[in-house]
Amino acid sequence: MNVARRGRSLSVIGLLIAGGIGIISSTQTWLTVNRVDAAEPILVPGADAMALLAPLSLAVLAVGAALALVGKVLRYVFAMLALLAGGLLAWWTAEILFTTPLSAVAPTVTETTGLAGSATVAEMIASIVPSAWPVLALIGWAVQIITAVFALLTAHRWQRGGRRFQTDAEAHDQHDGPVDAIDSWDDLSHGTDPTR
Repeated sequence: MNVARRGRSLSVIGLLIAGGIGIISSTQTWLTVNRVDAAEPILVPGADAMALLAPLSLAVLAVGAALALVGKVLRYVFAMLALLAGGLLAWWTAEILFTTPLSAVAPTVTETTGLAGSATVAEMIASIVPSAWPVLALIGWAVQIITAVFALLTAHRWQRGGRRFQTDAEAHDQHDGPVDAIDSWDDLSHGTDPTR
């Protein structure tokens, strides 16, 4: 596989997949709270279980889209941000999945029942059962972390992007052969033979 040709695309796709999984999972049920009084279970969506899930997932989508356009220095900055966000999201998701802290369900339980206070909420909970969504989110964060590391390792070999947004002189000064089909077409439009 030609990293210079595909590295940027793979990095963008990986981050968009991870961010998309995060956004979708934020609206789905992550935890089901079974009550001691056998009343209707309380469903806790991802956005309630983890307050920063949706905002950080949106940020990952934005970073993924930005990687398609930025230069070499910002590639490293954005890849580091993606790696940091992926690490935080993975840590928090694993904590919810494996330890299920009361803080992940307390706001939803309080809103549903009107009961407040950690001790009171804990007394009315019989069990907390995670759904498949935290697992899928954790897989998404693993993809994000791997993608961010891949971007950090390969960003220096990516071909120049964004030539369509430069002036003709800038684009031709940096031209050392066609970058992709669109750039080749642009060269033809400007009267330059990209096959030379």
